[in-house]
Amino acid sequence: MTCKPRLALIHATRVAIDPIETAAQRLWPEAETITILEEGLSTDRQKDSELSLELWDRIIGLTRYAEDIRADAILFTCSAFGRAIEDAAEGAKVPVLKPNEAMFSEALAIGPRVAMIYTFAPAAKGMEDEFRDAAKAVGSNAKLTSFFCDGALAAKRLGDDAKHDTLIAETAASIVDADVILLAQFSMADAAGLARQKTAIPILSSPDSAILAIKHRVHSQEKDVAC
Repeated sequence: MTCKPRLALIHATRVAIDPIETAAQRLWPEAETITILEEGLSTDRQKDSELSLELWDRIIGLTRYAEDIRADAILFTCSAFGRAIEDAAEGAKVPVLKPNEAMFSEALAIGPRVAMIYTFAPAAKGMEDEFRDAAKAVGSNAKLTSFFCDGALAAKRLGDDAKHDTLIAETAASIVDADVILLAQFSMADAAGLARQKTAIPILSSPDSAILAIKHRVHSQEKDVAC
């Protein structure tokens, strides 16, 4: 008998949990989601400008743990660990997806002028590198321009969702000469609705793109899930 596919969601901050759970329930309700929270990743990542070997090893360890609890797919929700996630994916037995991998693909299909709003500063460089790699892989000359939304993440962590969303919407409204706007962090997803009211430029958020992509990968394997 085929059981529900098990999706392991690995978080570095608790503010990313609700957006991806909501997207999963809406877009892949037949999946069983397992939350793995390791807040130390976010705290320690802020201390160094580069991704340390110690953090790299922790990402690989979390991937192995998710496999040990019989995950059929693994989705990381923090955008500051891209290279380490790629390394973990190469050695994994199940599909492993980086947070913004699917969203970047969607953006590249829309147009070459891509704007990205981010709220977690350490994530910016890695995401910019990932975007350039994604564009190169499909032969695109797309350019990414990043915009830091200062104060939004701090407001979110304090429970002030209204301020968080307003700051992001104001940043989106200030962007011109872009074909598409990306909301970099999973925790920003709830701001998409308000941001779309402030600009005519299409806005993409990570959770929806990621869930649809990981769902497709699991289904394409055409295998039964062990009970």
